[in-house]
Amino acid sequence: MEERKPRPLDAEALWTYALKVLGGRAHSTGELREKLRRRAARLGDVDSVLARLKDAHYLDDERFAEGFANARLGGQGIGRRRVVNDLRQRRVTATVAQRTVEKIYRDVDEETLIEQWIRRKYRHTLRGPEEHPVFQEDKDWAAAYRRLMHAGFRATEIVKVLRRFARNPELLDQIEPPEEAEET
Repeated sequence: MEERKPRPLDAEALWTYALKVLGGRAHSTGELREKLRRRAARLGDVDSVLARLKDAHYLDDERFAEGFANARLGGQGIGRRRVVNDLRQRRVTATVAQRTVEKIYRDVDEETLIEQWIRRKYRHTLRGPEEHPVFQEDKDWAAAYRRLMHAGFRATEIVKVLRRFARNPELLDQIEPPEEAEET
């Protein structure tokens, strides 16, 4: 079966399509630009539609980044580096992504966030009135360390929190956290 390519859209149809896309979920300017380019009859229409959307306050990367970062922090409790990376994948500029995440995470204690993440992900192990160490073996905390790094947390904070949950916390002294790039 042959895949049908959608017909190219003129400027007014592109505007309608953009409103429909934004009605589904928020998009960054970069994301929407890509979608519009795939559908535009004339590439020049894409920039004019984007400008019109911005003038009407339907498209705002700062507002998009704030909503995205708040959702990732509140709903998933992930680290700031992951949120910045995710925003960059959604075509938000590095400056806007970094500035927004710093604003949203300004008063967030990362160690508390990591502890909440561990309690949520390993709640089956933490059952009962007596909390026993979650990470009984080296491979358990090593796996948690990798998952926490992927979730966007800093290595030094991860090691501090993992000590509280490890059967042999002294083994964590052997971890040499990688040098982390200075966040701006």
